Amino acid sequence: MEAPALPVSLARPPLALSVSGFVSSFDRFAVSPMLVLIAADLGVSLSASIAAASGYYLAYGLTQPLWGLLSDRFGRVRVMRWALFGAALAGAASALMPVLWALVVARVVTGACFGAVIPTGLTYVGDTVQPAVRQRALTDLMAAAALGTALATGLGGVVAGLVDWRVAFTVPAACALACALALRTLPEPPRHPNAGHGVLGHLRAVLGQRWALLVFALAFTEGAIMLGAMPFLAPALQHTGLAAAVAGLSITAYGLGLWVFAKLVKRLSGRWPAPVLMLVGGAQLCAGFAVVTVQVSVPAVAVTALLLGGGWSFLHSSLQTWATSVVPEARGTTIAFFACALFVGSAVSSWAAGPLAQDGRYGLLFGLAAGAAIPLTAVAALTRHRYGALRAEPPQPG
Repeated sequence: MEAPALPVSLARPPLALSVSGFVSSFDRFAVSPMLVLIAADLGVSLSASIAAASGYYLAYGLTQPLWGLLSDRFGRVRVMRWALFGAALAGAASALMPVLWALVVARVVTGACFGAVIPTGLTYVGDTVQPAVRQRALTDLMAAAALGTALATGLGGVVAGLVDWRVAFTVPAACALACALALRTLPEPPRHPNAGHGVLGHLRAVLGQRWALLVFALAFTEGAIMLGAMPFLAPALQHTGLAAAVAGLSITAYGLGLWVFAKLVKRLSGRWPAPVLMLVGGAQLCAGFAVVTVQVSVPAVAVTALLLGGGWSFLHSSLQTWATSVVPEARGTTIAFFACALFVGSAVSSWAAGPLAQDGRYGLLFGLAAGAAIPLTAVAALTRHRYGALRAEPPQPG
């Protein structure tokens, strides 16, 4: 029996949806400060242990089209519950793996399952919140994810250093199970009147829309720069001799910055046009990586993490809001491809940057990220302005 339909009248995400996003973010970011400890415990090199992160990101990204198509076909809430049950099992298995290859396989499955949560949550918000206030609702969802990120980067290293890195995989697995149970009372959103075209119809609608393809390309580039380079902040600090716990705590500023700046974006989104928000976010992204290009230290990494949180809040929230509007009749599929591009970009980037990290060439790694942020920002802002002009968007209420 299908859940009751939900009227399009929400102003913020349901609590169960926000908590699920929190758990998904915690699981995704907890591994960064643990990579050095995992390498030491399993007797492998740092560049080899990075596969536990890049494999997760790759699976997280590549499964997005599948989750999107399934959510358009079977419903948002049902797909999220299936995925959370799978994430709970795979996450628990991750904590038991005795060798690297088995750990990587478990993390790949975990990433594939957790990959459904936030993108489907974004689609749920797109289905249930009016466009005029949608970015504000999306920033609420982002704020919940930011808290998960902050706790993951801080507590992940602490738990791994003081207890065991396997515990940091067990906690989100248990929380995923609780979220899957809590979501059973969440109603399904109404379907778009043109949504009943089947899988091939949804694919044609999305892949045949040039604006959607542009947004996917921007997401891929953003993922390569932001999510591909950021996991190396903790290893860069550990390369200087700092413990994993200290390195992880330094990156907590990212989650805190994300949470604070998400609140600011919520206030500004009705007053500043999207291209301006993108310019502000891109400038913070570039400045953040420029800081650690010059010097890697606890204060420098904390400042970088704070700036990256701001960059993500301004730039990424604007891109994902754009993604919710380009093909409304296949919104789940669109958001899925958007997330796929984002995390495939991060996986490719983190894999390519592995040799630089292995050789301790973190300055070059972060410098490349800072430089790449400039054309990303320019293209995103210019094309978003063009899109708004062509669509003759009405001004949003302040």
